[in-house]
Formats: sequence, C-alpha cells, structure tokens
Amino acid sequence: MAELSQKWKQNQDGKMFVDQSCIACDACVLAAPNNFKMDEDEGHAYVSKQPENPDEESACKEAMEGCPVEAIGDFGDKA
Repeated sequence: MAELSQKWKQNQDGKMFVDQSCIACDACVLAAPNNFKMDEDEGHAYVSKQPENPDEESACKEAMEGCPVEAIGDFGDKA
C-alpha cells in the first residue's frame, strides 16, 4: 500500500499520488497517460494531473490496480 509520507514531490496536489516504492514499470503511464508521467531522470512515475472526470477516474483506478508494487495511493479528499 502506498505511503502518503513517502510520496514524490512531483505529484500534483490532490487525492492520488505515487510514492517512493515506484519501480518505473510504466504500467500507470500506459493505463492513464493523461494523469501519470515518468520522471526519466529520477526513474519513477508521478501524478501529473489529478483525475477530473469519470473516464480519468476509471483510468487511474486501473493504473492503481495494475501497479505491481502498490506505489499508487488514493486517499479521497484527505490528501
């Protein structure tokens, strides 16, 4: 499970985030390219845009479920 205290600073503010357990597998970027980007220099993904509509919410949920190391967190309105 993703740890809010370990989230990357590149994440856009909001409920979804990627933490430091990311292994740069690209699964989230492939599932939700409008919302996730890869930091090639540091070798990890981050949330570049919080989901804004049902399609993006669905794609982000797919990305979260497909993450092999559970590095994507979704804390609703808490983050």
